[in-house]
Amino acid sequence: MTFQAAIFDMDGLLLDTERLCMRIFKEACAVQNLPFFEDVYLSIIGRNSVGIERIFRKAYGDDLDRLDAEWRVRYHGVVRNEPIPIKEGVVELLSWLKSNDIPTAVATSTVNDVARRKLELAGLDKYFDALATGCEVKNGKPDPEIFLLAANRLEVNPATCLAFEDSNNGVRSAVAANMITYQIPDLVQPDDEVRALGHRVMPSMVQVLESLR
Repeated sequence: MTFQAAIFDMDGLLLDTERLCMRIFKEACAVQNLPFFEDVYLSIIGRNSVGIERIFRKAYGDDLDRLDAEWRVRYHGVVRNEPIPIKEGVVELLSWLKSNDIPTAVATSTVNDVARRKLELAGLDKYFDALATGCEVKNGKPDPEIFLLAANRLEVNPATCLAFEDSNNGVRSAVAANMITYQIPDLVQPDDEVRALGHRVMPSMVQVLESLR
């Protein structure tokens, strides 16, 4: 395998964010006396704010406004002030890429200022050469736009990029961008339709690093 760059999703892949985010959303539902629809929640993972709003609006209707406000206050109170735990093998892989002069970028559906803050608090910002965020693209994942933007900022051909994702929506995005795609599942396992995309599925970044070495 030959590659010129590596592009990473952030939440659920680099950072153990998804369980934290879901827990806070469930708390917000309880405070607002609204039901928690787990299947709906899991379907939003990997999407940008526009996609999330569309799905939640269908499920919660006009109640979404107060639910979203409750959720955001609680969530931002944590992620803007506390480091989120780093997933297994992430630092080792990023260090290996850096030692081999492989440029790296983050392609995350999270908005820019929050993404930067999360990476800074976790101490991962020093590993990345570029950042592409959900608020900078018209079409969020599973559209390939955000991965193509990240490759453009690294000034590399997308076909020569490794892409790392945890979510099914993210994998669809990376594969559509014609990148060499690895999936490290978090809350949601790939179904048969996603596995048919032909990408590599591994349990953690530890195994990814072993395969690249």
